[in-house]
Amino acid sequence: MVAAFLLPALLFLALCVSAWKDRRRFRNAVLLGLTSLTFSFALLLQLTALPHWAALSVLVLVLTLPTACVLAVGGFLVANGVTMVRKEGAHPPTLLSLLAGLGIFAMTALLITVPWFGSTLLNGIAGTLTLVVAYVAFLFLCFLGYAFLYGRIKVRGDVDHVVLLGSGLIGGERVPPLLASRLRKGQEIYAAQLARGSRPPLLLPSGGKGSDEKVPEARAMADWLIAAGVPAEHIVLEDRSTTTEENMLFSREIMEAADPGYRCVVVTNNFHAFRAAMMARKAGVNGQVVGSPTARYFLPSATLREFVAVFWEHRTVNLWICGVLVALGAAATLAAA
Repeated sequence: MVAAFLLPALLFLALCVSAWKDRRRFRNAVLLGLTSLTFSFALLLQLTALPHWAALSVLVLVLTLPTACVLAVGGFLVANGVTMVRKEGAHPPTLLSLLAGLGIFAMTALLITVPWFGSTLLNGIAGTLTLVVAYVAFLFLCFLGYAFLYGRIKVRGDVDHVVLLGSGLIGGERVPPLLASRLRKGQEIYAAQLARGSRPPLLLPSGGKGSDEKVPEARAMADWLIAAGVPAEHIVLEDRSTTTEENMLFSREIMEAADPGYRCVVVTNNFHAFRAAMMARKAGVNGQVVGSPTARYFLPSATLREFVAVFWEHRTVNLWICGVLVALGAAATLAAA
């Protein structure tokens, strides 16, 4: 029935309108997830009206394939976690992918084994935990899907500034590979604008001096750019910030002082682009965020860290919803007892 697809169509329209107004909102990610979810349900409602081969294909696509993918992702995360520990050492941030992978297998084992005990309490606990995990997993898939789409956005037209977000320095003064990737991306945008015959944008390295650093990150970044051939007069330093939020706020002050009607692009690594875009929107920065390449083995853990940060930034809503889900699970368990 066509009516079954009305809700996903309306959600998709809402997504398009919201993204057109501002591509940097997290609600765009949620609308994308809701559109996909309701569209999947709409497909399931059509099973009886479909030929046998088509109905089987829909079942595989909507039910079997996601289950297989979850287990495959679990295995991948465990393997990646081992790689991260081997290359980066065992620290809380580097253990995220390993813990997430083990969590997937633990949850799968729980759902398989709990029914064997025939315990209403255990079934209730497993059901409640499933609700909470399903909610968090849904948000993660929303974040992952929209972050991927946001990362495909290209810089269009000329900009006045290219803001380069800083990161830690090697030995307190040298640019590490992760930061060099951002600088190369910024230099590419700068060179592309020059190649079009337009006036050169100002490169704005942003980063202050950490307690364990000998020079401000912005100074080390600027020296790297000058060594790569960028004229010093095309570089403006923001060397006070110590967080991404301050990167955005202090850079905005510099750009607004030069031209209140400025247009910019902010460069970070690809795993950080969407969250940085949300920060840029919050700070009132007039520009989009683009990502530079990151070592593949580093991406899963880095992406999980970004999601955890986004989840916590919206903790009031998220924890409230998780609390409601726990209450519903507890009520259902008591009713079944």
